[in-house]
Amino acid sequence: MRDFETIYHRYGGSVYAYLLSLSGDAALAEELTQETMLRAILNIGTFCGESKLSVWLCQIAKNLYLDWRKKSRRTVSLEAQG
Repeated sequence: MRDFETIYHRYGGSVYAYLLSLSGDAALAEELTQETMLRAILNIGTFCGESKLSVWLCQIAKNLYLDWRKKSRRTVSLEAQG
């Protein structure tokens, strides 16, 4: 578990800054950073090392952000209709 703490401390700020630049929302960026790190821990076995770890983490972060946007659009459109 110590290795994941090191990864979080080394890359967490960069992932957060990346998500903040995408979303413009500090709370959302924090939430998605936490989710990114959780996904990285759960899927570390799929990391092949073909790219930098920071690139892999930012790819996870980007996918989570895009998923969030899709879900929010559906939620907004349903609320607007009713």
